[in-house]
Amino acid sequence: MKRLPALLTAALLCACTQTPSGPVTAQTVALGTALSAPASQSFGGSWSIEDVPAWLSVSPPSGKGDVSVKVTADRSRGTPVGADQPRLSGQVTVVWKNGSASGRTVWTVTADQYAVTGQVVDGDSVQAGDVEPRGLLRTGGTREARGVIVRYRSAAAQAVALGRAVPVATLGGAAQAVTRDTLSRLDVPGGARRDLGGRAVLLETADVTGALRALRADPNVEYAVPNAVLHPQGLAQPVVPSDEYAGLQWAYKVLGYGAVWRDMEAGGYTRPVTVAVIDTGVRFDHPDLQGALYGPGEGALDVLTSSTNGDGNGPDTDPTDPDTPGRTAGSHGTHVTGIIAARWGKISQYAGCGSCSTSGVVGAVYRAPVRVLPIRVIDTADNATTADVVNAVRYAAGLTVTLGGKTYTNPHPAAVINLSLGGDVSAEEARPLCSAVAEVTGRGALVVAAAGNAYGTEPFYPAACEGAVAVASVTLSGAGAPVHAEYSNRYPQVMLSAPGGVDLSRGATYYNGGNLNGQRYPDVILSTDWDYVKDQPTYYSYAGTSQATPQVSALAALLLSKGVTKGRDDTLARMTATATDLGEAGRDEAFGYGLIDPAAALGNLAVSDALGLRVQGSRGSAYLPALDALGRFTAYLPDGTFNVIGGRDRDGDGIYGGANDPRDERQVTVGPAEPQVAVGALSPGP
Repeated sequence: MKRLPALLTAALLCACTQTPSGPVTAQTVALGTALSAPASQSFGGSWSIEDVPAWLSVSPPSGKGDVSVKVTADRSRGTPVGADQPRLSGQVTVVWKNGSASGRTVWTVTADQYAVTGQVVDGDSVQAGDVEPRGLLRTGGTREARGVIVRYRSAAAQAVALGRAVPVATLGGAAQAVTRDTLSRLDVPGGARRDLGGRAVLLETADVTGALRALRADPNVEYAVPNAVLHPQGLAQPVVPSDEYAGLQWAYKVLGYGAVWRDMEAGGYTRPVTVAVIDTGVRFDHPDLQGALYGPGEGALDVLTSSTNGDGNGPDTDPTDPDTPGRTAGSHGTHVTGIIAARWGKISQYAGCGSCSTSGVVGAVYRAPVRVLPIRVIDTADNATTADVVNAVRYAAGLTVTLGGKTYTNPHPAAVINLSLGGDVSAEEARPLCSAVAEVTGRGALVVAAAGNAYGTEPFYPAACEGAVAVASVTLSGAGAPVHAEYSNRYPQVMLSAPGGVDLSRGATYYNGGNLNGQRYPDVILSTDWDYVKDQPTYYSYAGTSQATPQVSALAALLLSKGVTKGRDDTLARMTATATDLGEAGRDEAFGYGLIDPAAALGNLAVSDALGLRVQGSRGSAYLPALDALGRFTAYLPDGTFNVIGGRDRDGDGIYGGANDPRDERQVTVGPAEPQVAVGALSPGP
C-alpha cells in the first residue's frame, strides 16, 4: 500500500518526458521520383500546414501531437514550358503551438522530374556521295544534275579534255591517253565540253553516275561533281497586316493566317459565302465593319419578341445592338462579327470621335467575298430564349418564319451559321434546338456553336446537338502549341478547337508578346466593339468559346469561297482531317479532333521552314524543350503520356509538326516506374 503513490508518480514522470516540448524544426522532404511520400516529426502541440505551392498537396492539413503528413506532387502544375528543370523545389510552412511557445517553420519539398532524351535530325541535310542513277541528285528533294563538272590537276590536262593540242612535254603522252580514253568511254563529243575556267570543264552527259565513277578514277582529275540544277530557295513571305491593333490579334498567327492571306492575294477566293451571326445584333455604324455586312433590307433580322428587346420595335429587319439608357457593356455580336470580317486598312473616321482608330483590327476573311448576316436573338439583359434561337437558325438557312404576324424569308441563305451562345439545359429541353439544327443541316448549312465556358463537363446546347460543330477554346502556353483553356467545357460532342484566350479573372498570361500603351497585352481576343457610355466605336478583348467559334466559322467560309470544299459535309470533313491533334491521340473531349489549321485546310504555300521540338501531353499540356547545336534535347517532364514531336513549321504558326508540317514523333510514358526514356533520333524530313 505504501508503494502505490510512488508508482503513480513514476508513471506521471515517464509520460511527461515522452512529450516533446520543443518547436517544429526545419527539414527537407525529398520525394525523389515518387508521386508522394510521408513526412513526420515528433511534437507535442498543435500544428497546421500553410503556404502550400500549387504543385503540392499536404494531407492532413492540421493536427495535434506528432506532425505526420503525406506530401503529394502534381508535377504537371510545376513544370515550366521549357521543361528544363530536372528537379522541382518548393516550401510549405508548418504553423505550430506548444504550450506558451509558437512559431512558423519552413519545410522544403523536392521532387525529381522524369527525363526524356533524344535528337531532332534535319532530314533535308545533304549527304556526300548522295548520287543516284539517271542523273538525279537527291538532297532532301530531287534535283536534276545536267552533266558533270570536272576540275583537272593542271591546265594541260584541262586542255586535253577540251580537245586542244598539248605538247607531250607539258603532259606526258601516257597521261594524255588516260584522259582521252576516259572521255571516249563516256561518249562525250567535243561539242559537249565547255571551258569553265580555273582548270574546270563541264561535260554534258546523261549518265552522271557512270561519268563520276570513271572521272574519279582518272589521276589527272582533282574532283568531279554533278552539275546540279539549283532552284530558288526563298519562301513566300507571310502577309502581316498593318492595321493599328493587328499586332495584338495573336490568334491569327497561331492559326497560320500569314500563309492563308498570302495565298488569298494570289486570287482563287471567288465564290461568295454568307455567314449568319446569331447573336446580340451588331453595330452597323462601326467603321471597321463597313462593307462586311448584310444590312436592314438585305436580310438582316431582329427576331426578338421579349419585353427586354431594348429597341422597343419588336421583330423587324434592323438587328442593331441598341444603345439603351444606362447600358455600359459592349456589343457581343459586334465583337464576334469582327473576328470573321473586320475590314483591312484605313477606315473612315467616326463622326465626333477624333481619338478613334483609323485602321483598327483585321478579320480572318481578308479579301474573300464573305459577308456576315446579323440576326439578333440576345436581348439587352444578355438572354436568348430557345424559341427565338430556333426561329433565327431556321431563318438563317433560308426557311420561312413568322414573327409578330409577319412572314420573313432570308434572301441570302447562310452556308455557315455561327452561334456564340448556349446553355446547360437538359437534352430534353434542348430538343427544339436540336430539331432546328437537324433541319438546317439537312439543307446543307454548317452550324458552328460555342461549347460553353462553365469549367465543367456538362454538354452545352445547341453545341451538343447532333449535326452541330461544338467548338472548344485554347489559349497560349508559351510551349510551341496552345493548351486547353480551363474554362472551356469538356464533353464527347466537342469537335474542334480554336483560340479563345485566357480567363483574366483567374490570372493573366502574356505569351503573345504584344504591348499596348507600354503595358504587356494579355492572351485575350481583341476585336471590334462598341462603347455605350461614349456612344462610339471601340475595340475590346474578351475570352471564351464565343471567341473561338467565329474562327471556325471563318475557316469554313474560306474553304467554300476558294472551292476547296463544296458543301457542309466535305467542309466539316476537311477541317477535322487537317486539325492539329492536341491532348490525347485522336478525338478527345477537351480538343475534339484538334486545333483548326487554316493553312493546312486551304493548302497554302509555306512561309517558313523552322525545325524544332514539341512535347504534347495527353492531358492537354504542352512543352517546348530547347535543342542544342546538334539537335539534342533532354526534356524534364511530369508523370504521364506524351507525344514527343520533331517537326518543321512551314506555315509560320509557331507549332512544330502541325497538320501542315512534316513531323516525326514517338509516344512515351514516364513516371516512377519509368523515370527515364530515350526516344532516339526524330527526323521530320523535308
